[in-house]
Amino acid sequence: MQCKAQARTGQLARIVVIQEAGLDGFWIHRALVSEGIESYVVDSASIAVSRRHRRAKTDRIDGEALVRTLLAYKRGEPRVCAMVRVPTPEEEDQRRLCRELKTLVGERIRHVNRLKGVLFSQGITDYEPRRPDRRERLDELRTGDGRPLPHHLKALVLRELEIVELLDRQIEVVKAERDALLASAQPEEVPSKAVQMLLGLKGIGSGFAGALWSEGLFRHFDNRRQVAAYAGLAPTPWKSGKIDHEQGVSKAGNPRLRAIAVEMAWLWLRHQPGSALSLWYQDRVRCLGGRMKKVITVALARKLLVALWKYVTHGVVIEGAALKVA
Repeated sequence: MQCKAQARTGQLARIVVIQEAGLDGFWIHRALVSEGIESYVVDSASIAVSRRHRRAKTDRIDGEALVRTLLAYKRGEPRVCAMVRVPTPEEEDQRRLCRELKTLVGERIRHVNRLKGVLFSQGITDYEPRRPDRRERLDELRTGDGRPLPHHLKALVLRELEIVELLDRQIEVVKAERDALLASAQPEEVPSKAVQMLLGLKGIGSGFAGALWSEGLFRHFDNRRQVAAYAGLAPTPWKSGKIDHEQGVSKAGNPRLRAIAVEMAWLWLRHQPGSALSLWYQDRVRCLGGRMKKVITVALARKLLVALWKYVTHGVVIEGAALKVA
């Protein structure tokens, strides 16, 4: 196509490609860039579409919308879409450890709950599949009506225990690889400095520090609004005429980083009760009441994520935060 255009016009036409961020990853974008083609990856949720109740959707319509979006973006129109910052292969690979660990832990929880549910249906409520004596206790278990475990039920339990034990071993291997990756980084490297700064705060371990850095803090942000927006913790106003109210957080960013921030907010209250953020939380809960506790926790997660970003990038110490004892 480029050769035909050059033959007709006598000029070398520039090829510009746009694609939606999806399950294909970023290898297509990298392959296009390596061939000298200008490529863009767009967040599909940021493209404006018809708001009709039953709107037509075909590949042709979607393709035309992508082309119009690309033209508007190249013209410099503001807020036409959100282009994705493509991570480097190294950055993309470093995120796999924390993501794999979370997947394995979730898989283990599902198998443990399934095993407990099967036994509960037989009247057994005091069996813990993760205890060291889990196999020895199988012969002692009795159903609600006093019978030993049936043959096929016991075989099912043993198979589930094998899966749980396999997941335990895999989780330990991934944790060891994560700790080795954090320990092997050179002290003068930026990621190592940021991770070590996070690890110095009380209440933040290697899991949180590695996940925070690999999921979000490794990126460059110009201001705190961009940090909150990337995590999906930015507020979403609704202002039209006399209507003016908040719709809650946007949830349009990285869902993993958002989940980490909210989980860390709960732990921050436990391990950093004297910090300014914890005192702000307690004051808000006291003023608004306990029913708003979850909403205020999300607000605390946003403030904490911004504070940690300022801490690792600009060295701004979090007011009242306690450090670990060496």
